[in-house]
Amino acid sequence: MGRAKSLDKLPRMELEEAPTRLRSKPTWLISKAAVRAHRLISDAMTAIDGRAYHFAILAALDEFGPDSQVRIGRRCGIDQSDMHTMLKELIAQGYVERTSDPNDRRRNLIISTHSGRRRLKELDSALSAAQGDLLDALSAVERDHLTALLVRVLG
Repeated sequence: MGRAKSLDKLPRMELEEAPTRLRSKPTWLISKAAVRAHRLISDAMTAIDGRAYHFAILAALDEFGPDSQVRIGRRCGIDQSDMHTMLKELIAQGYVERTSDPNDRRRNLIISTHSGRRRLKELDSALSAAQGDLLDALSAVERDHLTALLVRVLG
């Protein structure tokens, strides 16, 4: 990540100079937080030559086991054209394999490899650090509360 922490945050002056009506809108604040989160995640992934989509796919495979490309994409909210590209990258890197479904030979399953499970741990660690940077002003209880509120909002 390497950049000074103050550069990763919305400059206090910019936040203070924004009109009160704007600063009081959760949608504006969520948008600003999302931009900051995206930058932190991008920096974290770049530092380890990774992608957030790779994390999502490997996490889905870890939690739910082998599955079809379509179902993994749905679970992760990844468009199928992007999913195809991400799987090609993960296959080329040796993190996943495509195999025939033993219950339906017309269907392929995506499975995580041993290297893929190790890579998931690396990506998870980098993303956890980015989360920590984003939410460093909040206590653990506040982080849990924020997560619960966001789940309800998206709900």
